[in-house]
Amino acid sequence: MERLFDLDFQLLHDAILTAVSVFFLFLILSYLLFNPVRDMLKKRREKIQDDIDSAKKDKEAADAMRAEYEDKLRNADAEADTILADARKRATANENHIIAEAKEEAARIIKQAHVEAELEKDKAKDEIKNEMIQIASLMAGKVVGDRMDTTVQDALVEETLKEVGDDTWRS
Repeated sequence: MERLFDLDFQLLHDAILTAVSVFFLFLILSYLLFNPVRDMLKKRREKIQDDIDSAKKDKEAADAMRAEYEDKLRNADAEADTILADARKRATANENHIIAEAKEEAARIIKQAHVEAELEKDKAKDEIKNEMIQIASLMAGKVVGDRMDTTVQDALVEETLKEVGDDTWRS
């Protein structure tokens, strides 16, 4: 009988036996070596995935925190602007109040000075009037001498004052 590809029974038997041996060896090695390696790779893959998920969560938290801080910074700038504007308003109001008080004080001082000037003016008028009366009396006394009594003298003084007029005393 002719052989197929020059294969004899022993060679086929050895080839099948080797294939079955390799298959069983593969199963045993798969159980002993490949499964632990697969489990280790699976655990490593899961750990890497957990690290990635954790990193995503941390990044999201960091982004949220950064947004919150940026919002706080914007609000802080706005709050600082508000505080400065309020301080400026209060300073302006205080300035206006001080200026108004100073103007009132100046007006009061000017009014007091006018009142004092009027009083001094009236006092000076009264003093001049009294001096003029004394001078007129002396002059009349010299002119009339002893001939006139005091009633006539007072009448002459009054007549002289009427002729000169009150306006003369006030100017």
